[in-house]
Amino acid sequence: MSYLFRRILLLRSPSSVFSHGFSESPLKSLRFLSTSSEIVSSPKSASLASNAVQLENNRKAVIELLANHGFSQSQISDIGRRRPQILAANPEKILLPKLLFFQSKGLSSPEIAKLVCTFPYVLTGSLNKRIIYNFDYIQAVLGSEEKTLAAIKQFAGILARDLQISVGPNIEILKQIGVPDSNILKYLQYQPRVFIISSIRFKEIVERVTEMGFNPQRLQFLVAVFALRAMTKSTWDKKVEVYRKWGLSEEEICLAFKRHPWCMMVSEDKINGAMDFFVNKIGCESSFVARRPALISLSLKKRLNPRGYVYQVLLEKGLIKKQANIPLFVSSSEKRFIEKFINPHKEEQIPGLLELYKQKLMDSRR
Repeated sequence: MSYLFRRILLLRSPSSVFSHGFSESPLKSLRFLSTSSEIVSSPKSASLASNAVQLENNRKAVIELLANHGFSQSQISDIGRRRPQILAANPEKILLPKLLFFQSKGLSSPEIAKLVCTFPYVLTGSLNKRIIYNFDYIQAVLGSEEKTLAAIKQFAGILARDLQISVGPNIEILKQIGVPDSNILKYLQYQPRVFIISSIRFKEIVERVTEMGFNPQRLQFLVAVFALRAMTKSTWDKKVEVYRKWGLSEEEICLAFKRHPWCMMVSEDKINGAMDFFVNKIGCESSFVARRPALISLSLKKRLNPRGYVYQVLLEKGLIKKQANIPLFVSSSEKRFIEKFINPHKEEQIPGLLELYKQKLMDSRR
C-alpha cells in the first residue's frame, strides 16, 4: 500500500450528515405582520411579534459579526441572499467558531470573506464533523497545511462534502490505472473540484479518457478528466458540432482534444470567435488551428485582435509573409512580441506602431 493511502486510512470515518441547527428565515415570521394593531390583537400575534423582534436582533448581530471580520456590506447581502440560514444562525455559537477556525489556520479576513462568499454553505455545516474533519483529511493526503489551504482556496466546497465517498475512492481509481501520486496530489491541490463526484461517474470518465489514448503517466491525462468532468455529453456534442461547422472532421477534433483538452472547455462563442479570427481574418485553414488547439484558448479581445491588427499592418507593408510564424506571433509573451514584431519597425517603416498597438490593448479592456 502506497504512502499516500496509508495516510488516508489513518483517518477516522467522517459523518455523512450535516449539522445545521438553524432557525427559520425571519421573512417567514415577518410576512404575517402587517400593522401594529394586528400585532397586539391576540397572544398569538404578540408571540409572533416577539419572535420577529428576536430574529431581527439576531440578524443584526450576525451582520455585525461578519462586518467585524472583514466582510463588506455587499458581501453580507450576497451571503444573505444565497444562504439566508446564515443570517438566522446563532452568531456566537454557530458562526464565530468557524471564522476563528479559519483564522487559526492562517487565513486573513479578506481571504475568509472571499472563501465564504464563494461557497457560503461552508458556514452551515458542522464544524467538528465536517469542516475540521475534511481539513484534516485533505492535509493528511497532501502532506502540509499550506497545500491544504491552497486546495480550499481553489474550491471551498471540498470542506462541505463527504470525502470518504468521493475523494478517497476516486484517488484509488486513478492509482489503479497507473496515475502517479505526484500528479494526483498536484490536481487535488489545484483542481480539487475534479474529485468531488460519484465514483461511478468518475470511473466512466476515466475509462473514456483512457479509450481516447491519453497516457495515465502524464499530467495531460488528468487535464482531460477534468475537462470531461466539467461538461455533460450534450455540451460536448454541441462543441463538437461547432468545430464541425468550421470544416473539422471527428478525427481532427479528437486529435485537437488530445493535444490540448482545454480547447473543449471554452464556450461555443469563444470557439467561433477564435476560428473566425484565424480562418477569415488571418487566412489559415481550419486544420491549421486543429493541429495547434492551444490557439483556441487565447483571449480574443486581449490577445488575438490587438495582435491581429499589428499582423495586418506588417503584412500590408510587406514586412512579413502571409501566415509566417502565426503561433509565435499570437502566443509569445508581451515583452517578446514587442521586441520581435514591433520594435524593429517602429522608427523607420511604421512610426507610432507601438502606440497604436497599446491603444488597441486599452480598447480591448473597456
